[in-house]
Amino acid sequence: MAKSVNIFVLNWNGKDLTMDCLSSLQKITYPDVNVVVIDNGSKDDSVKSIKNVYPKISVIELPDNLGFAMGNNAGFQSVAHKADYTIFLNNDTTVDPNFVDPLIAELESNFNTKQATPKVYYSDNPETIWFAGGKINLWIGLIRHLGIRNTDSDVYSKKKKIDYATGCCICMRSKDFESIGQFDASFPMYGEDVDLSLRFKEAGGDIVYIPESKVWHKVSASMGGQFSVGKWKKKYFGKMKLVAKHCNLYQIPFSLMFTIMLSILELVFSLINRKGKRQR
Repeated sequence: MAKSVNIFVLNWNGKDLTMDCLSSLQKITYPDVNVVVIDNGSKDDSVKSIKNVYPKISVIELPDNLGFAMGNNAGFQSVAHKADYTIFLNNDTTVDPNFVDPLIAELESNFNTKQATPKVYYSDNPETIWFAGGKINLWIGLIRHLGIRNTDSDVYSKKKKIDYATGCCICMRSKDFESIGQFDASFPMYGEDVDLSLRFKEAGGDIVYIPESKVWHKVSASMGGQFSVGKWKKKYFGKMKLVAKHCNLYQIPFSLMFTIMLSILELVFSLINRKGKRQR
């Protein structure tokens, strides 16, 4: 008998993105799935549109935009039935019909796996990797996606333990998510996914990349694009908070110095790419 799964899709004024995401979720093959939209106080008729087109999908209406962490936590806490497994999925994604099954299979077969996360591609370049695992080195403030901007190949098709799961799509046992304390709502949109994985790892759990599970991501659509300065600001403050929370005291001076240096380089890269895009 299949274990039950709740898939939470967080929406904030992203009606068209969310409708595309829900359309792809209608085609998934896993037999016991409940899709739940968490609406973060949208003003764009998202809720009305979702209810009209998908009347069987549950919609949790929050009064205000609570952000990623608090919004997802509120949605998780609000459902009447806590499924065996919980998947948090960005609304700016579409999914392979079989994306759920490999994630659940990993968690069913390995108790020490606390998070399973899929291979994520760029939506506008569907054979190009956006996420094939995550690497963290807080000594130098480095948090990066493995495989990013590379064409998919056998290198990215092997299951492996990784440092963190992307918040774009995470699968967990519901009881594990509750017991670890859920997302830390003090993070400013970026960093809460890394923090959650670090807490699981510090408790002895494994984070596992599952390449058979596939998702496509419209990168940073809700933040003004891949090279958004707004995105950079939130990533910068998220990194600083991660360093302060997870580094030993003797690490913090080095980590903060390198984090600031790397963040400045990322800002320059973002500005150059934004300028390049405008000129094309």
